[in-house]
Amino acid sequence: MTVKLPLNSKRPAKRVGIGARPPANPHAEAWIRQGGADALNKGDLYTARLTLDITPALRARIKVSAFTQGVTVADLLRGLLECEFPEHRKENTP
Repeated sequence: MTVKLPLNSKRPAKRVGIGARPPANPHAEAWIRQGGADALNKGDLYTARLTLDITPALRARIKVSAFTQGVTVADLLRGLLECEFPEHRKENTP
């Protein structure tokens, strides 16, 4: 068998075929499509985005605090905002 070299190449041209996709497990495919057994889409809970301008130093302190607590920055800030602005405030009721 003779291999023809392309004009500007030192390596032989090879064609490697990609095999067929293995048969899929329909239960696994359905589980992946729904996002896992107990997964909840963040969009189901949080539907608004809030953007704040803060100093790099404050951002660093927030990130360190979230890391030491083992939570994400978003979860840490959501918790703080929930504490400060609960759904039912006593001073807002007549």
